[in-house]
Amino acid sequence: MNAQTNSAPTWLFSFVDLAFLLLLAFTQLGGDPPTQVVDLGEIAVPRLPEDATQGLEPGAPRRWQLRVYPPAEELAPYELIGPGAAQSDRLELAQLEQRLLELRSTTEEQPLLAPHSDSRTQDMLEAVSLLETHWKKGRMATVVPEYASR
Repeated sequence: MNAQTNSAPTWLFSFVDLAFLLLLAFTQLGGDPPTQVVDLGEIAVPRLPEDATQGLEPGAPRRWQLRVYPPAEELAPYELIGPGAAQSDRLELAQLEQRLLELRSTTEEQPLLAPHSDSRTQDMLEAVSLLETHWKKGRMATVVPEYASR
């Protein structure tokens, strides 16, 4: 018997049947939608031009920096650097909080957050949380989005 008829090949009917059965199966797997739906969002992270990171203008005020580094063996992820200092000791989260408390008692100015591009998001968010806890201000951000080519 010839599998090929004048209208359509047999495999096409098998494929359509399989697709229909899969569609039925997928509609039955999810169950009822959850009562609380998580609303996902997207953040466009701006890319800084290279000339913006070269150096400060001569009259620019010097400030404290809270640097967040990528994970490394035997090194803590945080570093709190004073104005004009080249480097400082790396700190764990508890040590960082203590140093920020000491800094808060001596200055009103919040340290600038300077995360490394490869730092962990959790480390950066913990640093932001500590800054927000000790320097309560209205939140603001100045960014110019550069949309990634997709």
